Amino acid sequence: MIGGIFPVFKKDMSATWTFEDEPPRVKCAGFYMRAFRWTQVMIFAIEEINNDPALLPNISLGYRILSSCSSPTNTLRAALTLASRPEEIDLTSPCPPAISALIAESGSSQSLAVAGTLGPFQVPIVSYFSTCVCLSDRAKYPSFFRTIPSDYFQAKALAALVKHFGWQWIGAIQSDNDYGRNGILAFTEEVKKLGVCVAFVGTVLRKYTTDKILDVVEMIKKSTVKVILAFVPEGDFYPLMKEVVKQNITGIQWIASEAWITAPRPSTPEIYQAFGGALGFVVQKMAIPNLKPFLTGINPYTDPSAAFVKNFWEIMVTDQLQRVNFRNQFGDNVFFDVNGDPPASYDIINWQLIDGQVPTSVCSNVCPAGTRKARIKGKPTCCFDCITCADGTIANSTADCTPCPQEYWSNESKDECIPKMIEFLTYHEPMGIAITIVSLLGASLSLATMMVFLCYRETPVIKASNSELSCFLLFSLFLCFLCPLTFLGRPTVWTCMLRHTAFGVTFALCISCVLGKTIVVVTAFKATIPGNKVAGKFGPAQQRIIVCFCTLIQIVICVLWLTLKPPFPDMVFKYSNKKIILECNTGSEAAFYAVLGYIGMLAIICLVLAFLARKLPDNFNEAKFITFSMLIFCAVWVTFIPAYVSSPGKFTVAVEIFAILSSAFGLLLSIFAPKCFIILIKPEKNTKKHVMGKTVHKKI
Repeated sequence: MIGGIFPVFKKDMSATWTFEDEPPRVKCAGFYMRAFRWTQVMIFAIEEINNDPALLPNISLGYRILSSCSSPTNTLRAALTLASRPEEIDLTSPCPPAISALIAESGSSQSLAVAGTLGPFQVPIVSYFSTCVCLSDRAKYPSFFRTIPSDYFQAKALAALVKHFGWQWIGAIQSDNDYGRNGILAFTEEVKKLGVCVAFVGTVLRKYTTDKILDVVEMIKKSTVKVILAFVPEGDFYPLMKEVVKQNITGIQWIASEAWITAPRPSTPEIYQAFGGALGFVVQKMAIPNLKPFLTGINPYTDPSAAFVKNFWEIMVTDQLQRVNFRNQFGDNVFFDVNGDPPASYDIINWQLIDGQVPTSVCSNVCPAGTRKARIKGKPTCCFDCITCADGTIANSTADCTPCPQEYWSNESKDECIPKMIEFLTYHEPMGIAITIVSLLGASLSLATMMVFLCYRETPVIKASNSELSCFLLFSLFLCFLCPLTFLGRPTVWTCMLRHTAFGVTFALCISCVLGKTIVVVTAFKATIPGNKVAGKFGPAQQRIIVCFCTLIQIVICVLWLTLKPPFPDMVFKYSNKKIILECNTGSEAAFYAVLGYIGMLAIICLVLAFLARKLPDNFNEAKFITFSMLIFCAVWVTFIPAYVSSPGKFTVAVEIFAILSSAFGLLLSIFAPKCFIILIKPEKNTKKHVMGKTVHKKI
């Protein structure tokens, strides 16, 4: 015996009726032709099995069918009725009266009630239309089976459909039962993985009051969504359908669950204006052989006691046929249609827009290039503001701003990374031209002064200033003036090594010569003291040794610097976001400051010795000029260090060049300008008598 429970009669929510000593029952009114057809397909299948001896030999199937009225309570009552034995048992009956299996039910809530009650008794329950994912729990419902996929697969398919059309901002309507709640829950979990946001979830049920339905309508009207998924059975959805049509809410693309996508009422002229073009998935159909003759052969006279046949014929032969509208748009009666797949006019989607284009449904439009998404507090992730990317970042095809590589910077529109400007001190820029001119001028003056000294080397002024050391000094100044030229142009490995070492060695040579001249002046004065033989011990050979030795120390420092950690060309990004500063990295800062420190030490020794000899009794006392030049030299390089550290970019190089040129000019002008003035402008003073100052210092 096979039991069957079908919603042959519909629930009438207007009234309930009860018997004495019984709980209230939902009043059933209205014949559901679709459910009646399900009962006939069950009967047809059982008769086909019984007529084929190869299927169940020596076994005959019987059936008992009851109506549930689409109510879980009525469904449970019917299930218990079918599962229990009558009080009086006919012992001559070839089969026991209790059911061996149950075909139930179309609604998930009804199936849950039956499966939860009969499952512990191992009664097989087969549903033909219950799709709730919850029924797949084998621990709770071990004997439940179904011939339709669960909503897990439908939810994944609907989510893929939404993603396919690019809808990111959708609404959802669920029925207030297990089918609707679990269906929307499964769908929501799937679309979240695809970056789709659910703006709202409205809840409906056929027994809801009008106020609750109107609340859902207001939710739809206030939202900006253009696509709404309705995961509800047709009966629960119909009150909302009527209200949507009544308030003329159009322009919504509806997505349907399998429970109402093929239902007849959405296709009526009244409902179609708002719900035409709804999309959904239907269960694949197959034509059942010999079913149509069976359906057309239903006759109340063949078996007057057959379940629900009388009700069926009352509808089929009365004037209610037109009012119930059981005909589809193709002119064939739905009840007798046994074809498999739906017609081909399904290949056309009637989009809910005037221009017939695929509707768009987004909370916020896609951010244009150069901007990024910014979450709006309290709203879903699909709702966002577009904010311009920060400097140095771009956004083109992605929703986030990505930083440019280190050697690139963002353009004005923040949609492309462009190479940063490369900056270094060049020959052709104004500063480079000025440095080149000043350097060549200083070198030319050094050579010119050297020529003067060579031409007038026999005059008293030249002889008194030690012509050999003076020429060495002028040659070193000539090299010092040429050093800044190595600081110009694009830094390379060779220029970086040359510029610092050449500067260190030439200035060491320069100050060594000044130191030699200072010692000569001091020893010359000491020689005037009777019995003092210091001057004789400090001749030209000793002077050359001092110059070479002091210079050699600097050469050793530079060789160690170049060997262990030499300077190298480097790209500096810290000074500017939009520029790359090319400069020479010193490699070893300790070596760099050792070179400067050694030059400073020599300069201080010269300054101290010259200062002590500044008041010697000569008209032409060279110690005064050396003292003044060393003061200038030390002042320049003392101010150079903080300026060098704090100057940005290529101005660091400019500061170092300024220190080199200004100190070189200080030495050239302080030491040699007075001599050249006497030689060229005041030749009458270029005498031994004037140089020695014997006619002037009468007090001595």
